[in-house]
Amino acid sequence: MAGHSKWATTKRHKAAVDAKRGKLFSIIGKEITIAARDGGKDPEFNARLRTLIAKAKAANMPADNIDRAVKKGTGELPGVTIEELTYEGYGPGGIGLIVEVTTDNKNRSASEVRSTFTKHGGNLAGAGALAFNFQRMGQFLIEAEATDEESLMNCVLEAGAEDIKTEEDHFEVLCPMSEFYTVAGALEEANIKTVSSEIAYIPNSSIPVEDPETARKALKLIQFLEELEDVKDVWANFDIDPALLEES
Repeated sequence: MAGHSKWATTKRHKAAVDAKRGKLFSIIGKEITIAARDGGKDPEFNARLRTLIAKAKAANMPADNIDRAVKKGTGELPGVTIEELTYEGYGPGGIGLIVEVTTDNKNRSASEVRSTFTKHGGNLAGAGALAFNFQRMGQFLIEAEATDEESLMNCVLEAGAEDIKTEEDHFEVLCPMSEFYTVAGALEEANIKTVSSEIAYIPNSSIPVEDPETARKALKLIQFLEELEDVKDVWANFDIDPALLEES
């Protein structure tokens, strides 16, 4: 099993993200504003907004925060222009990283992302340098105790999912981007709670990292990137044997 995976990253940082709930609310709020701006304020006719509102409620985001984010998107409340940006770069050992940012100041975000790469053994690359190594797909991570494999398969395959991966403690569901909101709706209707649900960058192949020090540096870079205020998510294309990190 891959030592570095979206599941491992999600679980590893969940406590930290919960402790920094202000950042979590900020990121979700920005996404809601963009969704309302692009698709209108009625969740019934805006699948992205509907999914984000469900995500916000699951994170215990106050209803007033959600309402303000929607109104900023529709222009009912004043607000700054929010952009979604993607940065590509290389980390220790030549691993590939894609960093998703939601920001109201792209100059600040670019400076912070570039600085973090530089300080932790990586460097930014040009647009398109790494994206071809990844596929854009819908990804849902679900605790094993939240459902059983048969129920999950019956739910998501009919909704358009392409693949279900069963691990010891979780399930991973993958679907085409075009079916993301259909699958998300099916899971919600079936009352199957997800740990995360997003349009993901899934690597076509992964680089094995066999040196313990390189592995630690790579994970440290991802941690510092994830802690930046505007960073929504970080995706990587490497595998680590967990036993490596236990070596001295």
